[in-house]
Amino acid sequence: MSILTEDKSLRFGYTTGACAAAGVRAILLKEKGKPYDKVWLTALDGTRLLIPVKEVVSGKDGCQRAEVVKFSGDDPDITNGTSVFVELRSLPEGGETLFKAGEGIGIVTKPGLTLPVGEPAINYGPRKLMRQVLMEETGRSEGWEITISIPEGVKLAKRTLNPVLGIEGGISVIGTTGVIRPMSEEAFKNSLVPQIEVAKAAGFDSLIFVPGKIGEQAALSWGLPQEAMVQTSNFIGFMLEEAAKREIREILLFGHIGKLAKVAAGIFYTHNRIGDARLETIAAYAAAEGLPSEKVSLVLEANTTEDALSVLNEWQDGFCRKICDHIAARASLRAERYLFGEVKVGTVMTAMDRTLLGLDAKAREIGEACGWKMLQ
Repeated sequence: MSILTEDKSLRFGYTTGACAAAGVRAILLKEKGKPYDKVWLTALDGTRLLIPVKEVVSGKDGCQRAEVVKFSGDDPDITNGTSVFVELRSLPEGGETLFKAGEGIGIVTKPGLTLPVGEPAINYGPRKLMRQVLMEETGRSEGWEITISIPEGVKLAKRTLNPVLGIEGGISVIGTTGVIRPMSEEAFKNSLVPQIEVAKAAGFDSLIFVPGKIGEQAALSWGLPQEAMVQTSNFIGFMLEEAAKREIREILLFGHIGKLAKVAAGIFYTHNRIGDARLETIAAYAAAEGLPSEKVSLVLEANTTEDALSVLNEWQDGFCRKICDHIAARASLRAERYLFGEVKVGTVMTAMDRTLLGLDAKAREIGEACGWKMLQ
């Protein structure tokens, strides 16, 4: 019960979304009369996963039901060891592929998330991965109905942020790529550092720090070089220090505002359980620029950063961009102070859909000096 990894001391795992996709493949393999006790899956980042399938049985209405047990590797994931059930049926009339929430899967009830209100909390990454499997096995990715159940999800959801985010009835089927990379702090932090050394060896002394996939994908869409990108996860301060030790000259912080607004508040370990001042930071800067108190209260009461930004957008044309530019500049200033001025830092902040929210003058300077395609 493992996947291929480069570091044999750290066991990677697979997400609930990868479990669901493996279940889809197992059902289709069984229908073809092929072995399905272990199935190969290509994650969205290209990683090859070998995922065991516990069983595939026929349901009451004749559709097949697969059970895959979640394996999180060395990541302290609360869903490790839980069963993910998948039911698959072909829709006779064709049309789009429908994703349905079974027992333990939450439903989105508040705006501001990537999924619309009323949708099952099955994120776009897992949906894409399942469609990929359908295309590979059947030649068509549409015209199916997929129901996912995680019976333990009703109980597990109480230990997540889902109730706060407005996801009711269970947990989310998540995963940007399908791979879970170990989050045991010291081991994982040390596994991140070689990225800096590889980029420096490739001739880059200006690096792009991306906390996650949102920043990485946005940066790539701007034409920024993949070879200069460094994944920091939540350990932004640690990675800044490691870059300074290696005499990196400039760093571009590039990511979702939910992460980088924390840096503007002086929070350099950005895990939500440790430090979270996103809404407070946005509210403070907006209030300083004249946002009325009743609107400031709406920002503080927002469900997500996207909800908070919608208050700024509705208040005044250009106001949201102005505030985000200020927050970006503050994030850069705090990062430079953190490094005692040893490294020049610029900041670019994006929304969940990777659109530009704000950037500071130093980000432009770093980008233009390196010939990068900086927008707006």
